[in-house]
Amino acid sequence: MLREGQAKPTQRADYQAPAWWIDTVDLTFDLDPAKTRVLNRMRVRRNPDVPARALRLDGDELNLARVMVNGEGTSFKMDGSALVLENLPEGDAPVELEIFTTCAPVKNTKLMGLYVSEGTFFTQCEAEGFRRITYFLDRPDVMAMYSVTLRADKALFPVLLSNGNLVDSGDLQGPGNEGRHFAKWVDPHRKPCYLFALVAGQLVAREQRITSRAGKEHLLQVYVRPGDLEKTEHAMNSLMASVAWDEARFGLSLDLDRFMIVATSDFNMGAMENKGLNIFNTKYVLANQATATDVDYANIESVVGHEYFHNWTGNRITCRDWFQLSLKEGLTVFRDQEFSMDLAGTPSARAVKRIEDVRVLRTVQFAEDAGPMAHPVRPDSYLEINNFYTVTIYEKGAEVVRMMHTLVGREGFAKGMALYFERHDGQAVTCDDFAQAIADANPGSELSERLEQFKRWYSQAGTPQVAASGVYDADAKTYTLTLRQSCAPTPGQPEKLPFVIPVEVGLLTADGAAQTVQLLDAAGMAGSPADTRLLVLTEAEQNFVFSGVAQAPVPSLLRGFTAPVGLQYEYSDDALLTLLAQDSDAFNRWEAGQRLALRIALGAINNPAVLVQANGEIAQNLLPEPFTEAMRSVLRHPTLDAAYKELVLSLPSESYLSEQLDEVDPQRVHAVRETLRQQLAAALRDDWAWAWENHQDTGAYRPDPVSSGRRALTGMALQMLCLDARQTGDAVWPGRAYQSFKDAANMTDRMAALSALVHSGHPLASDALARFHALFKTEALVLDKWFALQAGATDRGGQVLAAVKQLMLHPDFQLQNPNRARSVIFSFCSGNPGGFHRLDAAGYRFWSERVIELDAINPQVAARLARALDRWKKLAEPYRSAAREAIARVAARPDLSNDVREVVTRALAD
Repeated sequence: MLREGQAKPTQRADYQAPAWWIDTVDLTFDLDPAKTRVLNRMRVRRNPDVPARALRLDGDELNLARVMVNGEGTSFKMDGSALVLENLPEGDAPVELEIFTTCAPVKNTKLMGLYVSEGTFFTQCEAEGFRRITYFLDRPDVMAMYSVTLRADKALFPVLLSNGNLVDSGDLQGPGNEGRHFAKWVDPHRKPCYLFALVAGQLVAREQRITSRAGKEHLLQVYVRPGDLEKTEHAMNSLMASVAWDEARFGLSLDLDRFMIVATSDFNMGAMENKGLNIFNTKYVLANQATATDVDYANIESVVGHEYFHNWTGNRITCRDWFQLSLKEGLTVFRDQEFSMDLAGTPSARAVKRIEDVRVLRTVQFAEDAGPMAHPVRPDSYLEINNFYTVTIYEKGAEVVRMMHTLVGREGFAKGMALYFERHDGQAVTCDDFAQAIADANPGSELSERLEQFKRWYSQAGTPQVAASGVYDADAKTYTLTLRQSCAPTPGQPEKLPFVIPVEVGLLTADGAAQTVQLLDAAGMAGSPADTRLLVLTEAEQNFVFSGVAQAPVPSLLRGFTAPVGLQYEYSDDALLTLLAQDSDAFNRWEAGQRLALRIALGAINNPAVLVQANGEIAQNLLPEPFTEAMRSVLRHPTLDAAYKELVLSLPSESYLSEQLDEVDPQRVHAVRETLRQQLAAALRDDWAWAWENHQDTGAYRPDPVSSGRRALTGMALQMLCLDARQTGDAVWPGRAYQSFKDAANMTDRMAALSALVHSGHPLASDALARFHALFKTEALVLDKWFALQAGATDRGGQVLAAVKQLMLHPDFQLQNPNRARSVIFSFCSGNPGGFHRLDAAGYRFWSERVIELDAINPQVAARLARALDRWKKLAEPYRSAAREAIARVAARPDLSNDVREVVTRALAD
C-alpha cells in the first residue's frame, strides 16, 4: 500500500514520446560551493507526432530565479517540484527558453546532481540527477547538443572540465571578476542529459597522445588530486588498451579529440560514462603495487574498459527509457568481459575470468531472481529507478547478450553490431531494437528463427532450471539426453513460458576421454562427428539423440556456462571426480569440484547427526577421502595454472550454500563451511606448505594473469596453514605470515598475510592491524581494505559486531563517504553472514539503525544496504521473525526515501 503523498510506480506500458524536443542547450555555471548560479538557455520545439501538451520540466531542490521565453518574461506554475509552462507559442517554430536557478552543491550529501567533494565540484546525473542542476526534460530519449561555460575562482578551481572539446578559455574581465576564469566546452554529439558532466577543482593529469587506426590523433587524460598522479599509470594503460580493442574487435573508434577520466573519493557508484568526461570512484583509477592488490588492478582494467565502451554502447546509441537500461549496461558488461578475456590471452586465463563472472552471477544474481526484488532484465515498473541498477540488469543482461553471441557466432555477432549502429546511431532505442539487429544480420540462425521466444529473457524474471537425464542404449550405441526446463513464479509473474536456452554438451568415457559422436536430427539423420555440441532447448521438454557413442557416457553439460540457468543432473561422485580430473572444458572441470563440495556441505547441514558444539565447532570428520585426494591432485597438478587451482580449491560461499536450502539456519551453515575449511587445511597441510614454497613470485611486480595467479594461490595456502595452526597450536606458520606481512613488496602479498592472521583469529593479528594502519593512514583506499577486513572477519563467538561498532567510532570512519560506509557496514551486513545473523538479533537491529541513518544522508547507499535482508523469508526461526521485525521497523519510518521504501515494502510483501 502507498501512503498518501508517496510516489506512484512508473510503468513501462505508460511510455509516451515527449511532447517537446530540446535541440540545443547552452549552460553557464558560476561555480560557488554554497550558491552556484546556473543559466540554462534551451531551444525547444513541439513534437509534431504527439498531441500538444504543456512543457513540464523536472526539477529537484532548485531555487528558481527567472524564466524567460523568446527574451521576455512568461507565466509559469509549479506542480510539486516540476516547472510547468502552459502558454508557450503554438506551432512548429523553435522557442528560446531561458531559466536561471541556484543550488547549494556543498550541502548535497546525496551525491546526485552537482556536489562538492574535498573542495572539488563533481556531477552525477544518471539516472535522474540532472534535474538537481537545472529544470529540464530529464529523460534519456531527449537528446540535444550542449555547449557549457564554466566560471570560477582561478586559485580554488584552476581546472574546469565538461563534455566534448575545449573551444575557449581565459581570465574573466570586468568588475567583480578579479581572480576568476572561464572555460567553454562544446560537445559535437547529441546526448541525453544523464550524460552531462562537469568537474572543477585543483587537479593534475596524466596525458597520453594516441593515433587511431584511422590516423586521427586523440588526447587521453586521467585527472586526479595532487599527490595521486603516480597511481594512474595502470588506468591510462587500461584506457589505451580499451581504445585499441574496440577498434580491433568491433571497428569502433574514439569520436572526440580528447577523452578524460576524473577520479573522486565521494561517489555512489563505480564510475560514470559521461560523454568524453568519465567520472570514476578513485577505487577504479588509483593503483600502485604498494597500495593496490591484483584484484584492484583487474577491476580497474575492467571498469575503465566498461566506461569507455559505453562511448558507443550507451552514448552514441542510448536508451529510449530507463526500462531499457540493460540495452546499454548488459551489452557493455558483455563487452568489458570479452575485453578482459581477450587481454588475458591464454585459454586457462580466459576460463578463470569466466568462472569469476559466473560465480558472481550465481551467488548474487540468482539470489536476486529468487527474492522480493526479482525483476526481468527489462523491468515493467519501478518506484525508484536507482534501485534497478542491479546484477539482473548488468550481469544477467550480459548473459542474455552472450547467448545471442553463442547462437550467431563471433563473426555473426560482429555483423549484428555493425547493423545495430548503421540503423540506430544517434538514437534512443529499445532492447527489442538491439535483438532485432543481431537477428536480422544473421538470417537462418537459431536466434533469427526463434527471436520472439528468445526475447522472453528480457520480459520474464527468475532463473530457469534445466533438469537433465540420459539413457544409454549399448546395442544401438546411442545416448538420449532429455532436457526439461522450468522457472519458478516471481513477483507479478506466476507462470512462465519456455525460454530459448543454448546448452553446450560433450560426452566423456568413464575414464575421462572425449567421445566423438553425431547428433541425430528430427528425421534420424546423423550430423557431422564432433566432441562438443550446442543444443538449443526451446520446449518444456526435449530429447536429443547422439549416435556413435562407444560406451555409457559421462555427460559434460552446459559447458562454458552457455546460459544463466540452474542445472540439475544426478551425477555420481565417481562421475564428478572424472569430470574434475579430465574434462577438457575448464569451466565444467571447476564446476565438478564445486558440485562435490556442495554435496558434502549440504549433506552435513541437513544431517541432524552432525552436531554443532556450543563453541560453534563440529567434531565429526566431514571430508570424504576421495574429495580430499581430488583436491590434492588439483593442488599438485603439474600443468594447471595457479589461478585456476585457487578457484577449484575455494569452497562455495555461505551465501551460495544458503540459496540451495529451503530453510536456512545461518549459524549452522557457517559452522559447516568453517569446519570444511578447517579439515581441508589439516588434510592438505603438507600440500599447502609445498604450494606456498613453490609458487612465490619473486620477480618485479606485474599484475598479469600468471603472476597474480601465483600470488592468489600462495595467499590461499598461507591462510589455510594459519587456519590449521589454530587447531594444532603451531606457531611457525602464523610467525611466517607475520614476517611475510612485514616484508611484503606489494599490497597483494601484504593483505594475504594480514588476512591469514585475522581470519584465523591469531593474537598476532592485532599488532599487524596496528602496523598496517600506521603504514597507510593517509591512503584512503587502503584504509577501506583495513576496515573491510575487520568487519568481514570470521566470526567466532559473536565478536565481530562489537568490533564493527568500535570501527564506526574510529576517527577515520566517515559515514558520509560511500566507500568507507561500504567498507564497514556492508562488509558486515552483506558480506559476513556468520557474524550478521545472530540469535540475539543484534545484527538485525544494527542493520535497521544504519539503514535509517544512511537514508537521511544518501538514499542510494541506504537502499543498497536495505537489500541485505532480501532473503529473510528463507531464514529458520528465530532469525526469520527477528529479521521481519527489523525490516518492519525501517518500513514504519514516515520520512523514508522512495529508494529505501521500495526495497523494504517489497521485502515485506506476501
